[in-house]
Amino acid sequence: MSMVQANAAEWDRSYDSRAKGEEWSEPWGSSTAQWYGSVYPRIQRFLPVGRILEIAPGYGRWTSFLLSHCDSYVGVDHSTRCIDSCRKRFGGRSNASFHVNDGRSLPGVANSSINFAFSFDSLVHVDAHILASYLTELDRVLAPEGVAFIHHSNLGSYSRLAQLTDPLGLERLPAKFRLKLDHIGILNNVGSRATDVTAASFVELCEATSLHCVAQEVVNWGGGVLLTDAISVVTRAGSRLDRPNRVVRNRLFGAEARAVRRSDTAYDPLPRPASSPA
Repeated sequence: MSMVQANAAEWDRSYDSRAKGEEWSEPWGSSTAQWYGSVYPRIQRFLPVGRILEIAPGYGRWTSFLLSHCDSYVGVDHSTRCIDSCRKRFGGRSNASFHVNDGRSLPGVANSSINFAFSFDSLVHVDAHILASYLTELDRVLAPEGVAFIHHSNLGSYSRLAQLTDPLGLERLPAKFRLKLDHIGILNNVGSRATDVTAASFVELCEATSLHCVAQEVVNWGGGVLLTDAISVVTRAGSRLDRPNRVVRNRLFGAEARAVRRSDTAYDPLPRPASSPA
């Protein structure tokens, strides 16, 4: 079974969907706190736009926010269960459409139609060849001045650790050593991330298309000691956003999540004023 098929099976049959993905925002306190505290500040300069594409929206954790920043929206996911859930949840939004894909392409998305493409907290689990397929598709669908914001793995930067993330590799480690790695926050932040993807290799995948990577933030997701994740901004070569790639290594990403959660607790019990938008 391929990784794409395994992921589809997990989402369609095994995953307990009652939390709708909210559990993955727990380090920030909630998806709302994570959106306004961490996600939106990173993408606000690209919004609002005419048309947004979201790759792997899951149960719509970010979709509900993205819809407020575009004229039209399209979500593409390889999980039928997730797409059915999104269609039900956002059925009243005439400007939103959702499509099931094969885990690597963008069906239903017209050429040069997307102003902003977004994928967050999902593609960290896909291998390099899947990212390459999506980048080829983004090359097709991005508008001339379009931009993509893609969260992906950087675990491949730690080649020996990446080998240990294989269950057989972990089994070969002495139990005492496994416990030590877990205690210092290494193994518990790996989270099934792709082991053949790095920030640098993502840039190379872009170069195989007409896309350029113009910004990368390499982060310690979960607050561990390793920079396991990368967030990359991609645009077309020659667009007004095109420039030499700028890479920032942010070891305070985990601390940022904790700070957002801490400050949010002061306001979370307060109800919204009646005049506030839903």
